[in-house]
Amino acid sequence: MITTKPYKKNLDNPKTWRYLPMIPASGEIQMAIDSWLLQQVQQGIHPPTLRFYTWQPPAISLGYHQKRFPDHWQNLVQEGTLELVRRPTGGRAVLHQGDLTYAVVISGATGKRLQIYEEVCQFLIVGWQQLGISLHYGKEGRGYRDVANCFETATGADLVTSYGEKLIGSAQLRRGETLLQHGSMQLNPDPCLFQKVFNQLPTSTHLSVSHQEIIKKLKTAAIKCFQINLVTQPLQRSEWQEILEAVSE
Repeated sequence: MITTKPYKKNLDNPKTWRYLPMIPASGEIQMAIDSWLLQQVQQGIHPPTLRFYTWQPPAISLGYHQKRFPDHWQNLVQEGTLELVRRPTGGRAVLHQGDLTYAVVISGATGKRLQIYEEVCQFLIVGWQQLGISLHYGKEGRGYRDVANCFETATGADLVTSYGEKLIGSAQLRRGETLLQHGSMQLNPDPCLFQKVFNQLPTSTHLSVSHQEIIKKLKTAAIKCFQINLVTQPLQRSEWQEILEAVSE
């Protein structure tokens, strides 16, 4: 269950969330932002937050506990083809190219892991339904641990289309009742790069819908599903400084 708790600067309106406008940045920076948001919300000095972002340059993100990955990935990194980044969340490797990532950071998250996934993912289901695509949860068990590619299998935390194509892969990190959930929406993967990384072609088809249209629908769905006010506020200079200091440590 999600029951948003008030934060220190907004005790009178705990249903107000912050929306961070789109930030194109490196994977290292994106993961630092998500980790910083989790810490800030946990400490009660920052409101629940929704954001969307892209990875520039392309990157492979590893799950926090993912120890093994193909040796040739390091060669791709050394060639400058892509970056290799570790997420603060679990799961398997994701190729971030031609995708759009969402992140939700909230407080008051209690209950079982899949229950929380379903509560958070509801806005994704509603938003994509408005875009004409119906999504449902995957059904794979723990066998996903044996594959490197996150999008090769779909667990109960992932969303697939009516054709069985995995569209959204999500991962979580909980600190007490504070939650970071972020996930990749595979929109236009480059088949050549995908083949280089995973030695297979992507299972998802290309979607012609723009990032702007997706974000518009998902923001509206988030307001409805979470019953919140969503206030747009870019990262301030002092906040950027804190995030960049964390990266340099």
